[in-house]
Amino acid sequence: MDDTSAEDGVEIRPDTDGHIGRRTLLASGARLAVGAGVLGTAAATQGGTAAAAAPSARHRATGLRLPDTALARQAMRFARDESSEILFNHVMRSYHFGVLLLERAGARYDRELLFIGSVLHDLGLVERFTTPTERFELDGADAARRFLRERGMAADRVDVVWDAIALHTNATIAARKRPEIAAVAAGAGVDVGGRGLEALDPDDVAAVVAAHPRTGFKRDTVDTMVDQCRRKPMAYFAHPFAEVGRRHIPGFAVPTVEDVVLAAPFPD
Repeated sequence: MDDTSAEDGVEIRPDTDGHIGRRTLLASGARLAVGAGVLGTAAATQGGTAAAAAPSARHRATGLRLPDTALARQAMRFARDESSEILFNHVMRSYHFGVLLLERAGARYDRELLFIGSVLHDLGLVERFTTPTERFELDGADAARRFLRERGMAADRVDVVWDAIALHTNATIAARKRPEIAAVAAGAGVDVGGRGLEALDPDDVAAVVAAHPRTGFKRDTVDTMVDQCRRKPMAYFAHPFAEVGRRHIPGFAVPTVEDVVLAAPFPD
């Protein structure tokens, strides 16, 4: 558990290797409600690592630092080594956006769990971890679980990371879970589609993007979705990727939910 406390804000800059170290951002302005209920339930949960802090009229967010644990460092190196630069920058931005959203909501959380869930959340899009039949969230969750078990992470903590990765494309369900799970989905949602962006200070957002640039991210993301749909179309039945597949792949054969209902083997 990392019960964060307010620190003086300083300019955030990449370290020499291009990553954010233990520096801070100043988040000023009135307390903002997290957009679209992205973290509403999880942040308000009482007890355990999800205990909420009382909101204040003006909120000074804790610095966007990385957790200083051996396992967090190993997870970051693993993600960096296995991922493209575009994908690695995305997972790092997702972590920082998740932190900002949780702290705007006044939640306490386990920084190591949030960080590891965030930086490993897209392993399922890496060639080495892609299976022929599973959707990418499950491939990624399974790959992360193997990685963490090999390094001796406690089983209950591995389960939190698995859930965070498996649920990260379903923000409405993730929001009902503990803050670390909710924030992996919410942070990725900010970066992919801007969901909840209005809850963040523009200066904070600019600093995160400067440290981990979005160069080519939109096009790469769409191309990745199309590739996943070509490789294993039925893995994406009733999944948001299927919408992309139908637009870009001629004759995309994955049925809609309506098709399945109407084809059910019953007389009515």
